Amino acid sequence: MLLSMTGFGQAHRDTDRYTATAELRSLNSKTLDLTLRLPRFLQAHEVEIRQQITKALLRGKVNFNFDFSRPAGTSAAPTLNREALLAAYHELQAVANSLGINAGEETLLAALRLPGVVPTAAEAAQASQAEAGADEPTWAELQPLLTEALAAMQQFRQDEGQTLQQEILGYVNTIRQQLAAVELHDPQRIAHVRQRLAAHLAELTQHEQFSETRFEQEVLYYIEKLDIAEEKVRLAAHLDYFELATRQPDEAVGKKLGFLAQEIGREINTIGSKANDATVQHLVVGMKEELEKIKEQLNNIL
Repeated sequence: MLLSMTGFGQAHRDTDRYTATAELRSLNSKTLDLTLRLPRFLQAHEVEIRQQITKALLRGKVNFNFDFSRPAGTSAAPTLNREALLAAYHELQAVANSLGINAGEETLLAALRLPGVVPTAAEAAQASQAEAGADEPTWAELQPLLTEALAAMQQFRQDEGQTLQQEILGYVNTIRQQLAAVELHDPQRIAHVRQRLAAHLAELTQHEQFSETRFEQEVLYYIEKLDIAEEKVRLAAHLDYFELATRQPDEAVGKKLGFLAQEIGREINTIGSKANDATVQHLVVGMKEELEKIKEQLNNIL
């Protein structure tokens, strides 16, 4: 079963105290390249979070973003301090009376402007943050969001992997068909090679310096050089093993498939170089095209 390195997973939670979202995104990478974006109160758990993600995802360029916010209604707004207002008003009134001044509306307005009677917006925000910090959720409470996002990411990777597997096996099947065409054409190729060899050998036997030992060496050399039977057998075996590897339950087979693709390419190239036949060369070009498509898709396999 193939898994794609590209993936996305998200988990969301709304409560009367906060709103939290854990989001994972993954792209292709030869190794695990993990970037975290955490709120301040979770930064102490960065090592634990990294370990959980690393164990689950293995490879890929992964971005983990944890958004945390509180409902707007929980922010403190400036409120009147009645006790401070009354105390300030009575103090100002007493001073006014001692000076023989009538205390009126101006005294109340003056009291409202005194520090501590009506908190400023900055003071209210600071008080709200202090209150929120005392009620901050623990990582144990939020950790299930990461687990849920990882599960969604794994499902996404599995779904994408199944699609990639069907595409790759389609390319493998095309290479098999082209190899079968090579096998079908090979008797004609051998007949043409035999005719050419017979003509050349006839010339050699009529030469004044003809050597029977040299003659046998030349025959053996050309037979070995032009024979592609072993390459065809090995290529078929590599294709079978490649398909088998894509269906194994291993989570990470991308590197193994990459090595097998190299072996497949080696056999295809050898067939092309030894065949010395236009039809076979044309089929080899087709195999190479399909193999390049396979390699391109393998870049996204875990």
